[in-house]
Amino acid sequence: MHYRDRSEAGQLLAARLADYADRPDVLVLALPRGGVPVAAEVAHALHAPFDVFLVRKLGLPSHEELAMGAIACGGVRVLNEDVVRALQVPDDVIETVAAAEQQELQRRERLYRGDRPPLDVVGKTVILVDDGLATGASMRAAVGALRQVGPARIVVAVPVGSVDTCAELRHLADDVVCAYTPEPFRAVGLWYEDFAQVTDQVVRELLDREALV
Repeated sequence: MHYRDRSEAGQLLAARLADYADRPDVLVLALPRGGVPVAAEVAHALHAPFDVFLVRKLGLPSHEELAMGAIACGGVRVLNEDVVRALQVPDDVIETVAAAEQQELQRRERLYRGDRPPLDVVGKTVILVDDGLATGASMRAAVGALRQVGPARIVVAVPVGSVDTCAELRHLADDVVCAYTPEPFRAVGLWYEDFAQVTDQVVRELLDREALV
């Protein structure tokens, strides 16, 4: 099975999320940038509000792939205490990395959302959407950060994902919908005919269109 593009993937994913349609407590949040076209289709089908949830991993300066934590919209910061403790990461290193990532997060928030405030997730059922799950590092960071803001329930939803990663996320989220879990998995982009990079402009246009609805 291959999706034509992220829009088709979002339409098919929405069918798996039909139980969440027309509920006043449901919000759809996308992980930029690849998750945005997928989430836009999901939100449209479910008649749910739609926004982005910006998360920036805090990578070790000497090994940026290794996340020592994450920051997210609304000033949320989550630290991976196991990594920080095991590698004895000094506080000043954490602060330096966090400050740099906070600047980028704020830049993207201004670019994507303009003056619009983020959606209020307190007490809501939040469907977190991305275009796929490979290692799941960004989604794990997003779930951890979102949990701190007080939603009633977090649902992770993706069109395609690794079997192992989808299983791991079931320990963190309240529900996980991985529409397609091929084996071997290898990479998200292999399961899309068109996996072109999503630009900042496309993200902004999709969010602006939602704001006019």
